[in-house]
Amino acid sequence: MAYDYIIVGGGSAGSVLANRLSARSANKVLVCEAGQDTPPGQEPPEIKDSYSGTAYFDPRFHWTELKVHTQIVSHNNPHESRPPLRKYEQARVLGGGSSINGQMANRGAPTDYAEWVARGAEGWQWDKVLPYFKKVERDLDFSNEWHGKDGRIPVRRIPVDHWTKHAQAVGEACKLAGMKFLPDQNGEFVDGYFPVTHSNAEEARVSAAMGYLDSETRKRPNLTISTRTQVKSLLFEGTQCVGVTAVIDGKEQEFRAREVILSSGAIHSPAHLLRAGIGPVGHLREMGIPVVSVLEGVGQRLMDHPSISLSSFIRRGARMNEHTRRHIHVGIRYSSDMPGIPKGDMFVAVVSKSAWHAVGEQIASLLTFINRTYSETGQVKLASTDWRSEPVVEFNLLSDKRDLDRLMSGFKKMAALQLSAPLKAVTDNPFPASYSDRVRKIGVVNNKNKFITSVVAKFLDGPAALRKYMIDNFVIEGFTFEQVMTDDEALEAFIRKAAIGVWHASCTCRMGRPDDPMSVVDTQGRVKGVQGLRVVDASIFPIVPCANTNFPTLMTAEKISDAILLSS
Repeated sequence: MAYDYIIVGGGSAGSVLANRLSARSANKVLVCEAGQDTPPGQEPPEIKDSYSGTAYFDPRFHWTELKVHTQIVSHNNPHESRPPLRKYEQARVLGGGSSINGQMANRGAPTDYAEWVARGAEGWQWDKVLPYFKKVERDLDFSNEWHGKDGRIPVRRIPVDHWTKHAQAVGEACKLAGMKFLPDQNGEFVDGYFPVTHSNAEEARVSAAMGYLDSETRKRPNLTISTRTQVKSLLFEGTQCVGVTAVIDGKEQEFRAREVILSSGAIHSPAHLLRAGIGPVGHLREMGIPVVSVLEGVGQRLMDHPSISLSSFIRRGARMNEHTRRHIHVGIRYSSDMPGIPKGDMFVAVVSKSAWHAVGEQIASLLTFINRTYSETGQVKLASTDWRSEPVVEFNLLSDKRDLDRLMSGFKKMAALQLSAPLKAVTDNPFPASYSDRVRKIGVVNNKNKFITSVVAKFLDGPAALRKYMIDNFVIEGFTFEQVMTDDEALEAFIRKAAIGVWHASCTCRMGRPDDPMSVVDTQGRVKGVQGLRVVDASIFPIVPCANTNFPTLMTAEKISDAILLSS
C-alpha cells in the first residue's frame, strides 16, 4: 500500500505531523504507533487523569524492557563497579510522552534557541520559534504577545489560592528568600517562582493525541492511524528510503511512501537509523550492518536534565486539596551564577504528592534539575540487530563537573528553603530521596501496593517518634539529611548514586550544518546522505532546552510541518 508520508511513532511530534500533513487532502498519511490507541471519549482514565502518577507508573503504556545507564564510573574512583541498569519509563501509547508525563508546558529560554542557531540550526532562533509555540497552545489564562489562543493544546495554571498548603508554604519561603513572583513562567524568561503552566483543561490531561488527533481529524479519509503497529525496518532502494516493514498482530506488512518520517523519540529514532545502516561506521561494521550512509552523530551526545530530590513528610492539612488533582502547583527558576552559564539554568518542581498511593500523598519533594545541562557524552547504540531488542542507552548524566557542582549547590539551596519557617510549619523529617528500584516497585498500580502503603501511611501519621523510625528505616536509602548537609563527600556520593534524568531524552540525531560531521539532519529534519527520510522529534534538538521537552517537541513538529507543506 502506498502513501505520501509514513510517520513512525504517534507521540507528541507524530500527532502534530499527522494532523498538519493530512490537512492537505492530496496527502495520504499513515501513522504507525507501537502502543495502544486513545480514542476520543474512550481514553484510559489513567491517561485522562489530571494527576499523572497513575499513567506514568502503569506498564501498559511503557516500553517495558527498556533499561538505561544513568551514570558513568566516577573519575575519582575508576575501580568502582559500573552503576546498575535502571528501568526507563518511555511511553508506548498514542500521544507518546504527552499521554503519561507531568503535563508541564514550558518552552525554554531565548538563549537556548540562540545556541541552536550557533550550533548550525539556522532559522531556529527565538523570534522564529515563538510563533510555533503560540500555534501549539490555547492559553486559558493570558492573552498577549507571548501566548496563543487558537492552538490545539490548552494550557492553564493553578491559582495561588488553590495551591496546597504545602505549595503555599514554598511560595512564602521563596518570597522570604527574596525571589520574585512571576504570574506567567512563559512570558518573560527571568528568575522567580510561579504557578506551573500545564497542558490541562477542566481537570483533565490534554495529550498531543487528544489535541491533534481528535474526532474531526480522524474522519479524514486520507489519514490512517495504525496502532499496535511496530516498525521492524526501513526499506531502501540504494540511498532512497521507500517505506517500512511493520508488524501488526504478529504479521509483517510492507508499506511504501514518498517520504518516511521517524518520530520515535531520542532513543528509538537513532535505533531505527542504525538498523538501516545509517550511523557511525565503526559501530555499523561491528554489528555487521551494511553501511548506507556514514553519519557519526547518530545516537551520540544523548542529553537529559540531571535531577535530585529533597523530600519531606507533609503534615495533615497541608496535603492535596479539593481544588485539583494536579500535584505540581509551583515551580522555581533560578540562576546558579556559575561563570559562563546563562541565567535561569536551574529549575525546581515543587511536588506536593510523590505517588498515587497512600504514602505518596504524605511525601512532598523539591525536585531540582539542571535546566541548562552540559553533560552531553551519552549515547544510544545497538545491542543486537534484532529489531525486537532494546538498544543500549547510556546517559552519562554527570560527565560534566559543572552539572555535579550545580546539583550539590542546588540541594543545599533547597535545604535552606526546606528549613525556613513556612515549610517547617507544614513538613517534617526532610530526607534525600532516591528513585530506586524499591520505589519503582511500590509505585506500580496494584492492590498489593495499595494495601502495603495504606498500612505504612497509618504509622507515618502516628506519633513523631514512630514516624522518624519508619522514615529512617523504611524510606531513606543509604544517606540521611544530616549526613549530606554536613559532609560534602557524602552529598557527592548521594548525588552520583541517586541523580536521574527527568525523562527528557534528546539530541541523538541533531540538526546542524551540512559540513558538521556530528550533525544528522538539516534544519527541516532531512537525514543527511539519503533521500526520502526525515527525523522529527526531540532527537534533533542541538541541545536540550531549559524546559520539559514536550512543548519544544510540539513546536518543532509544527515548524517542520510548515516547511514540508511549503516545499511540497
